[in-house]
Amino acid sequence: MVGKLTVRTYRKSDRESCRCLWRELTEWHRRMYEDPTIGGPNPENWFDEHLKKVGTRRIWVAVLDKKVIGLLGMIFERPEAEIEPVIVDSSYRGKGVGVALVKAAIREARRLGVKYLNVRPVARNAEAIRFFKEMGFDNIGRVEVFMDFSNKKWRKGIEIHDVPFKY
Repeated sequence: MVGKLTVRTYRKSDRESCRCLWRELTEWHRRMYEDPTIGGPNPENWFDEHLKKVGTRRIWVAVLDKKVIGLLGMIFERPEAEIEPVIVDSSYRGKGVGVALVKAAIREARRLGVKYLNVRPVARNAEAIRFFKEMGFDNIGRVEVFMDFSNKKWRKGIEIHDVPFKY
């Protein structure tokens, strides 16, 4: 990666770049789940909804040579906080951008006195699960189990407490 990577809080001028990153994340999920309907016809609009929920103080961007290449949001509800989302432009993955963003969120969580900092990657995203484990997220606090009435294709292969699940 050429240039200096900086992580800073979100600015209004970052909106379109962040909307593009949100679309990229949605397209990743569409491919992962083989479902082109995820996020609807304009998934970038969900960034605006997230921004309303989180506010500008809890969104960070990674900037390289004046280009926004990453985004992280943190939902803070004392005594917990949740990192949602972490998005890195696919051209820059594996180059420390996600690490820099998550470290910024960890520092902020500590500053706020957060008791538990959570992440909830989707079960199929093995890359994200490995990444968060490497970043120190090594406790499982809750598991979401659900019924699917949509006829989506699910994979077999995950067990929790010797109980098999699809993902």
